Amino acid sequence: MTGNHRNSSITRRRALAVTGGTVAAGGLAVTGYQSAFADTTGTTDATVSTESTATGACMTLMSSVTEGPYYLDGALVRKDITEGKSGVPLTLRLTVVDATDGCTPVKGAAVEIWHCDAWGYYSGYTTANPGGSAPAESEDGSTANDNTYLRGYQIANANGVVKFETIFPGWYTPRTCHIHLKVHTGGVKEDGTYEGGKVNYTGQLFFDDAIAEEIFTLEPYSRHSGSYTPLDNDMVYDGGGAAGGLLTLKAVHKTDPSKGYKGSLSLAIDPDAENTGAGSGGGGEGGGTAPSGAPTGGPPSGTPSESASPSASASS
Repeated sequence: MTGNHRNSSITRRRALAVTGGTVAAGGLAVTGYQSAFADTTGTTDATVSTESTATGACMTLMSSVTEGPYYLDGALVRKDITEGKSGVPLTLRLTVVDATDGCTPVKGAAVEIWHCDAWGYYSGYTTANPGGSAPAESEDGSTANDNTYLRGYQIANANGVVKFETIFPGWYTPRTCHIHLKVHTGGVKEDGTYEGGKVNYTGQLFFDDAIAEEIFTLEPYSRHSGSYTPLDNDMVYDGGGAAGGLLTLKAVHKTDPSKGYKGSLSLAIDPDAENTGAGSGGGGEGGGTAPSGAPTGGPPSGTPSESASPSASASS
């Protein structure tokens, strides 16, 4: 596997956003933190400008992206989504702000994330081949629920902040390392999940190649071999850095990546927009070919529905 550091210079798309570009179709803008876990603060200026937040400019994504072939309804509201899955720890902090109101915090927004395990398997679809050579998902030795692991919601606090405890995702062919997310507003927590409201944004979070490839040399990731797709070759990542969903990552221990990372990003949404991501890009996430065994149609029987009740592993 070979990785390339992403050029941190401002792209033309991002420069347009800094100079007052409008919020794109799909209703999302993104700000990277100058400090990995600094709080985002808003102003009363209703425009998206370089003074919209204390940490930098609100920068506009060109559009929402597909939710991909592995989405399931009924994820649980909980902070820790690992359910005992092995991998390098990842603490994820996301801040939701309103791009139409000076990037003020969106209290009560529900952020939903889902991603694959260290070998490229998603809960609910544990027999879908991740590509390359990997052990069967059942060989991981965990007691994780095969229908719910590495999926969950968190509700934004008064500062618009949500936090998740998870693991660094693995990869599957033909995608780079990524986390899926949706931002919902207008719904309520009910029966352990999130009901009602609408989806304002569907997107993906990405990881620096050099960090990802170092992680993939460690156990249990190293047991999945094959051709990893770097950011430059990914069918979804647009090359926009933080404005394209690239996380700011901070190592817990500088010389030992196995100790984990903290990842952060600020998500500026239009609360009036709606974009579910369903149906866009096809099963291959952006027009590519889905991995061998990837699901088509509805989820398999036994997977959680919108009325799913929380399992014993659920936590706030």
